[in-house]
Formats: sequence, C-alpha cells, structure tokens
Amino acid sequence: MASSHVNALQSKHAGLEAKLRDEMSRPAPDTATIQYLKKQKLRLKEEITSA
Repeated sequence: MASSHVNALQSKHAGLEAKLRDEMSRPAPDTATIQYLKKQKLRLKEEITSA
C-alpha cells in the first residue's frame, strides 16, 4: 500500500515538473505561478522521502 502511495506522489511530482517546464518556456512566464509550482513540488518531494 505504501508503494502505491509513493507512486501516486511521484506521478503528481512529475506532473508539476511538466507544468513548471511549460510555464518557464513561455515568452513571459508568471513568476507567482512558478513559485507556487516549486513549493508544491518541494512539499511532494518531502512527503515522498518521509514515506
């Protein structure tokens, strides 16, 4: 059960990474969105490492 939870978290983390790449590749990236996505990624990473 724990491994499926970790897999779900890793999937969410990868999705946030893709959104972050998309936002950063825009001609005028929104810095607030970038900060929000980075914080979300960090929270997920911390949850993955503690699981």
